[in-house]
Amino acid sequence: MLLLYRKSAVSNSRAIFKRCFSTQHNPSYDCIVIGGGHAGTEACAASARVGATTLLITQKKDTIGVMSCNPSIGGIGKGNLVRELDALGGVMGRATDEAGVQFRILNKSKGPAVHGPRAQADRTLYKAAVQNILHETPNLTIIEGSVEDLILENPTTPNDSNESEGPKAKVAGVILNDGKIINAQKVILTTGTFLSGLIHIGLTTFPAGRIGDDASYGLSKTLSRFGFSLSRLKTGTPPRLDGKTINYKNLEEQLGDNPPVPFSFINKTVKNSDKQLSCFSTRTTTESHKVILDNLHLGPRLESGGGKGLGPRYCPSIETKIERFPGRTHQIWLEPEGYDTDVVYPNGISMALPENVQLQFLKTIPGLENVQMTKHGYAVEYDFVDPRELKHTLETKKVSGLYFAGQINGTTGYEEAAAQGTIAGVNAALSFEKDKRLVIDRADAYIGVLIDDLVTLGVTEPYRMFTSRAEYRLTLRSNNADFRLTQKGYELGCVDEHRMKIFKERKEKIERAMKTMEEFVLSPNEWQKNGFAVSQDGVRRSAGIMLNHPDVNMSVLAQKWPDTFQHILDDPETCEFVETECVYSAHIDRQKLDVEAFKRRENASLPSNIDYWSLPFLSTEEKQKLTKIRPATLGAASRIPGVTPATLIYLMKHSYTKKDDTN
Repeated sequence: MLLLYRKSAVSNSRAIFKRCFSTQHNPSYDCIVIGGGHAGTEACAASARVGATTLLITQKKDTIGVMSCNPSIGGIGKGNLVRELDALGGVMGRATDEAGVQFRILNKSKGPAVHGPRAQADRTLYKAAVQNILHETPNLTIIEGSVEDLILENPTTPNDSNESEGPKAKVAGVILNDGKIINAQKVILTTGTFLSGLIHIGLTTFPAGRIGDDASYGLSKTLSRFGFSLSRLKTGTPPRLDGKTINYKNLEEQLGDNPPVPFSFINKTVKNSDKQLSCFSTRTTTESHKVILDNLHLGPRLESGGGKGLGPRYCPSIETKIERFPGRTHQIWLEPEGYDTDVVYPNGISMALPENVQLQFLKTIPGLENVQMTKHGYAVEYDFVDPRELKHTLETKKVSGLYFAGQINGTTGYEEAAAQGTIAGVNAALSFEKDKRLVIDRADAYIGVLIDDLVTLGVTEPYRMFTSRAEYRLTLRSNNADFRLTQKGYELGCVDEHRMKIFKERKEKIERAMKTMEEFVLSPNEWQKNGFAVSQDGVRRSAGIMLNHPDVNMSVLAQKWPDTFQHILDDPETCEFVETECVYSAHIDRQKLDVEAFKRRENASLPSNIDYWSLPFLSTEEKQKLTKIRPATLGAASRIPGVTPATLIYLMKHSYTKKDDTN
């Protein structure tokens, strides 16, 4: 049961609380993480790295690190998240380098701001890599169990207090479904699709978080009872195919990059660099679409989205694609699931029609005429909490010490979940020290963009990361994530000495190379004598400036002056970094000015106890939104839809007046 201090039964509640927490028989940890998915694994590892004694509770130890859907990591926007959490010491990048079967940089023909590292992974190897990393992590204990309820110290009913006055309730532990009590001052919920999860296959439904794993209902009731706003979202997965029954003869082959670029900054190469597997491309046909349209009446009756489900806009089911884009065929990537299996993942055709319809549909696709399914596709609906009920640390506003990470916050994707898990885990551990926390703003990382979007704007559909969501993406490249975050992570304790040593060596190497580019300076006449077309304007130019010319790159410079530039060219990682910084230097400098202006606005804090309803110049809509979200800064307030520039000026003056009165 949830322990609440009801006004009518205070003495009895205190007696119960005393029995639960005064006894030495209950095990106790600094932090408990519930759920062993991508958010949970990063959360428990991060908490333990910072130094908190941490317990991970999962239904089955064997499913820790399981890739429930696509066996791939990264992509456009998502790859940046993985690089950033790796820069903070995270698990995902290292596990991918151990388990990857194909590595590619997406959008390589475009500018570096939108490059997206991506890897296809062996499911078995990835799961093993994650589990090995966790087992080697000090301060971390893992048990099997199902959490039925939370224990709260000094709880209140939802309407007993104003959130602006600070959380009245404080988490104190968990109760397992067998009645066992475990004490903890911090609890991180990473429930994924398990929170009241309901699987749909055609018109058939049954409770589960994924096929073969039970849903969690107790926690949904707990959160609802304490006043959290719960809604439903949907996600789905495609059928799995027997690769032996696929005809690849006329399909387009896609190879990995050679050499592959690792995800982790501490790795120079990946484990399986010499045996990358191929992916293949095919497309749906007119006949494929007919099968879907003729059988839509057999599709699931979902609880959200007016019966159709609130699924990811940018990763919709094939049923949705065909309805939304009539007359257009759709690409399907056939991706191998590992080295020791023939199972193939058909990326792009998530579906939840009856099994016989799924097979009928598959056989209309070129190359799949004789295909057999090893598993059918399905949809799953689950509860999530309005993320506007969270602080930027991912601690809830209602309950002190309670953190949410992953799909419970309305996101979709492994990478988004892992990023939130890292931030929640670090902050849960740091909260034991006064005035220490990890809040990354949107000018410093995609992680900052992700969390700021969630806690400021909320979600109306599963949130997915794209480079287009970031205002400053030229300075948030995947190849400079360590420059942006590793020092900060080291200072807060989530980055170890080994990673910090590697970062310092890389930083020094790049700084030496940049200095070489800046100090090699010639007159226009000297550049011209060496075969470089340059305006004879009398302005001396550095080698870095010359890289802005379309026909000049590091290879050209090294060919002319090998003693000066060949060592840079011989280090591909350093060379790419330096070329990008030099080529885009003017754009980067302008963006840095924009970032400085943003941070000045972002650092203008708003008092947490403002009574927005008492401010006469705000509209009713603004009062409602500002009271609900309670932005911590003027910058956060500016991103709330409906808040006008005039209101921002008024809030700035009001907050300064309040500070002056206090002083």
